[in-house]
Amino acid sequence: MIDEQIAALAEEMIGLRRDFHRHPELGFSETRTAGIIARYLRQLGLEVRENIGSTGVTGLLKGEMPGKTLMLRADMDALPIQEHNEVAYRSVTPGVMHACGHDGHMAILLTVAKALSALRTNLAGQVKFVFQPAEENLGGARVMIDEGVLDEPRVDAAFGLHLISMLPVGYIGWHSGPIMASMDSFTLTIRGRGGHSAMPEGGVDAILISAQVITALQGLVTHEISPVSPVVINVGTIRGGNAANVIADTVVLEGTVRALDVTVQQSIPGRMERIIDGISRGMGGSYELSYVSGYPATINDAGMTGLVRLAGAEVVGEDHVFEVPPTMASEDMSFYLQKVPGSYFFVGAGNPEKGITQPHHNSLFDIDEQALVVGARMLCHLAGLYLNNP
Repeated sequence: MIDEQIAALAEEMIGLRRDFHRHPELGFSETRTAGIIARYLRQLGLEVRENIGSTGVTGLLKGEMPGKTLMLRADMDALPIQEHNEVAYRSVTPGVMHACGHDGHMAILLTVAKALSALRTNLAGQVKFVFQPAEENLGGARVMIDEGVLDEPRVDAAFGLHLISMLPVGYIGWHSGPIMASMDSFTLTIRGRGGHSAMPEGGVDAILISAQVITALQGLVTHEISPVSPVVINVGTIRGGNAANVIADTVVLEGTVRALDVTVQQSIPGRMERIIDGISRGMGGSYELSYVSGYPATINDAGMTGLVRLAGAEVVGEDHVFEVPPTMASEDMSFYLQKVPGSYFFVGAGNPEKGITQPHHNSLFDIDEQALVVGARMLCHLAGLYLNNP
């Protein structure tokens, strides 16, 4: 019955996705998007809260029988990318694009809310639909949690999905335990002493120190951390020096650190500090390190992931449901999963026959919209499996 409802809502769901895609908004600025979502949920008769974590919206669906509270989450924000797709629903906002599938996530969750609302007389418990701002490196989930999104009523479990172009449409990817990495950031300032390049003995070259530090940090990854516990330390920007014949006195490096293991993640700042301090002082310089803990690793509960596998078998068949390896990308669904058991999974949205192959965060990114139907069915089946089991 639920699958037939989703099929009947498919065109409306595609329309919602295309409207969101045409009018993208950046993190914590999703005012138009949030307004559409709130109106839609109110029309379904849900209890709606707005302005949680700035622009976040929740809708609470109460079943007519007592039971647990399940949270289903979608992210709302777009990216600062100029779209280059030649499609009718191309972004009309210069320099902003839904290049990560969040438009589809919102359309899926609204459709699930509509489908489950029609079944509330047979629903045990409650479903809290969470539309979250600012997933893209801004930590909207953390802000919503701080403002009580997991309370009143208290959430017992949570599910989320991500449309992914690397998987073909019709496939579901799951992983128990860490599925996505943590992401921390750092700014490192190396200080030396300026001088004439013809007389290097009179200066302390901050660029040379920086080069040694970058190389040594990669040695930390390859020789201090177990190879079965992946870590990525990436220096993304280097700024230093003013002229070719001048020894640079200051270099600023910015980068990110990613890990799947919490203990390893927590050990990295101290390890970096030891290496940077030794090299900088040993070469006559000094440094300042600012290290910011960002997203934790996204760690899926084994029991909840088992439900994802069961739902996937019901929706796409067992042969289209498979375990994916963890990715070193990050996701702030991790903050919810630190608080409540749940699972985050991937829904295939690529289709080479239609030319839908571009990666996420690319100006030509798109999805096969049949993935919306798969995603909506998955969340509906998960709600049934979770709420109908004591």
